[in-house]
Amino acid sequence: MDWYRGKRVFIAGGSAGIGLGLAKDLAALGADVFIAARGRARLDAALKQVREIASTSQRTGAVTLDVTDRPSVHDAARKAIEGLGGLDVLIANSGYAHTGWVHEMPDSVFEDMIQVNYLGHVNVVRAFLPHMMKQKSGNICLVSSMLGFFGAFGYSAYSASKYAVRGFAESLRHELLPHGIKVTLSYPPTTETPGLEKENQIKPKAVWSYESESGFNKVYTAEQVAQSMLKAIAQGKFEHLCGLDSKFMRLLFRHFPGLSRWINDGELRKAFKRVEGSKELPAGR
Repeated sequence: MDWYRGKRVFIAGGSAGIGLGLAKDLAALGADVFIAARGRARLDAALKQVREIASTSQRTGAVTLDVTDRPSVHDAARKAIEGLGGLDVLIANSGYAHTGWVHEMPDSVFEDMIQVNYLGHVNVVRAFLPHMMKQKSGNICLVSSMLGFFGAFGYSAYSASKYAVRGFAESLRHELLPHGIKVTLSYPPTTETPGLEKENQIKPKAVWSYESESGFNKVYTAEQVAQSMLKAIAQGKFEHLCGLDSKFMRLLFRHFPGLSRWINDGELRKAFKRVEGSKELPAGR
């Protein structure tokens, strides 16, 4: 993808998983790359990997960033624009998942999902937007999730935050048309990342069974998702889905929502039967 050669790219959430996969691919494609995340140690380790791929003529860097802290976001935006000499592509990729029963999860989980997964994207976009609007060009990619267009058991807090990203992206795309800025909304599938490993440590047995044995949850590598996402951004696509299975799911839930829910409900009933007797299932189930 020669389109990225010389492009100046900022990635929020770029120290691990999909974000790091994006940064490494972009470095290989000849782009100038700045990555951001909260943890300095992991950020430095990620930057080292990026610089091992990039040439000496490419500009690379890293800034610490807490997407829930607006002053931190604006400070990072200023440093990144100065370090890159401008900005062509902005990727808002920060976020995480927390699974559990809706009545058992602490209030803080629902609040954090909105603060990080949704408002974190809003804060990053708003910090960089004046620069992109002034130059009247650029590409913005917002990373939602497959659970940004359908809901699933155990993901009530997470799915709601990802639906919010979808609504924001739809409006943002429309608003930025006169400014020559394109928006891509990415719906990544289940992806092998450190975040997924952490999520799996607290995942209820019924959610495990529903995901692992339903046959509808193909797991992708971070590299596969990153490569697919970069292609969609370069092509100026609004919606990005990785793999034929993801595209089929989007088609099914968009055009046949009733059938989709019926299939989904059937898989959940099977999952409950497989873990019948588990203490994690509420009485009466």
